[in-house]
Amino acid sequence: MPTKTGYADLPLHGGKAPRWLFSRMVRLAKEIVLLMSEEFGTGEFLRRLSDPYWFQALGCLLGFDWHSSGLTTTTCGALKEALREVGPEIGLFAAGGKGDVSRRTPEEISFWAEREGIETSPLIYASRMSAKVDSAALQDGFQIYHHAFFFDRKGRWCVVQQGMKETAHLARRYHWLSEGLQSFVVEPHAGVVGARADFVLNLVAQEAEPARATIPELAQKPPDFLVKELKRLQHLRLPERHALLISDVNPNRLETVFLRTYEAQAKDFEELLGVPGLGAKGLRALALLSELVYGAPASFRDPARFSFAHGGKDGTPYPVDRGTYDRTIAVLERAIRRAHLGEREELGLLRRIPLLFRSP
Repeated sequence: MPTKTGYADLPLHGGKAPRWLFSRMVRLAKEIVLLMSEEFGTGEFLRRLSDPYWFQALGCLLGFDWHSSGLTTTTCGALKEALREVGPEIGLFAAGGKGDVSRRTPEEISFWAEREGIETSPLIYASRMSAKVDSAALQDGFQIYHHAFFFDRKGRWCVVQQGMKETAHLARRYHWLSEGLQSFVVEPHAGVVGARADFVLNLVAQEAEPARATIPELAQKPPDFLVKELKRLQHLRLPERHALLISDVNPNRLETVFLRTYEAQAKDFEELLGVPGLGAKGLRALALLSELVYGAPASFRDPARFSFAHGGKDGTPYPVDRGTYDRTIAVLERAIRRAHLGEREELGLLRRIPLLFRSP
């Protein structure tokens, strides 16, 4: 899949989709999932979800606010409800969601995976590691609050998660895809969209390899050594970026975290990242110390670089047209039902529709 970059604002909006709209979103999402699995397979559907622009277009087509943070949570919610019904039929499943629901992701993955005979541990590891990277190894000021995990019978997966920066009333969405993933800790994202962050500590950037190599070495040193070096660092005259990094690091409070990393004796950065209790502040302190002790700097590069179909919940570009929405669902239902009976003419017509809009 080609790399897509750019910046897009996703304002934080309150409220939820009304019942009449969300029920339609679930029905339309179900037909879209059935159609795409019939035409392209579940692997392609996961690839599409991992494209932040395609995902945005899907949310707009389903009728949610085209530019709000709620598009992410509501679209994932509609897909999850749709897959609860048709997932076992096509071999595609969803877990996780917003807030407390996201913490049940491992349990939900296990439920579907064990039922379908899919190996569970790699999926749970992928879910946990993607969440840990975006909450601790990539520090861009956005707090993760939504984590959705999609996977199929072949063990392929996609993650769509979102963070918020309440002070700026903005959100950022992160997309992951198992296909082509070489490392969880080196440029792992399929795409990131959101508001550009003013300050970023990016420990998963390609150019942060020196820091990733030395941070585990540092974490193997006794906690009292790390605390002593951190206190010394706080009294140095540092450039602005370091002042920002160290402003809320308390060496004494981190001693317990350092004890855990010391006991873990992790062999590399990915294993260290999985140590329970090691969060953003602990990693920030270790990144600072790796530069002080070993001269290995981290990266400060920010990775972030269809609503006319049915309208939008808030009336943009126009209020949702319920009649058109219901006709769209009916057309897809009929085409998919007939295709299952071996009559694929209507699916052929749907495939040819884009030809009408091509330039001569």
